[in-house]
Amino acid sequence: MTKIMIIGCPGSGKSTLATQLGSHKNLPVYHLDSFFWGPGWKAIERNKFIEKQKNIMKKPAWIIDGNYGATMNTRLKYADTIIFLHYSTTRCLYRIIKRRIQYHGQTRPDMGKDCKEKIDWEFVHYVLKFNKVQSPTILEKLDSVKEKQIYIFKNPKQLRHFFHQIKDISID
Repeated sequence: MTKIMIIGCPGSGKSTLATQLGSHKNLPVYHLDSFFWGPGWKAIERNKFIEKQKNIMKKPAWIIDGNYGATMNTRLKYADTIIFLHYSTTRCLYRIIKRRIQYHGQTRPDMGKDCKEKIDWEFVHYVLKFNKVQSPTILEKLDSVKEKQIYIFKNPKQLRHFFHQIKDISID
């Protein structure tokens, strides 16, 4: 576990897991949202976004969290471990609302500069449709990946149990 890719629905806890795991394993953590979103929620140019990811993946060790389907295959190629937080839509919706309240008027540590926490209908719609639209594609991609450690967790209890088993890592 030196090149870890964490994917899942918004609100599943990808960034939190990446931060905790990075701290425990002493690995650098990269949040794709912080690269993709520039000040004021302005998306970065696609080629720059791809280039930043390629530069990270050349490094000997990393944890990258985020989905971004257009670059997922490249990350799958370089990762030795893939963690898919395949949580229920209800859990993810609850968490994005909780996160919105917690970071009201602030930028989360895993986001781009000056991207104050917000929820809009487009984002809620994406979360509502994630398990129906995005998850099957992700699962299909994971099914075709060979010689990698792939972990799919359906709830936080499974995740905690797994990390408790390996080296007694404590994940909240």
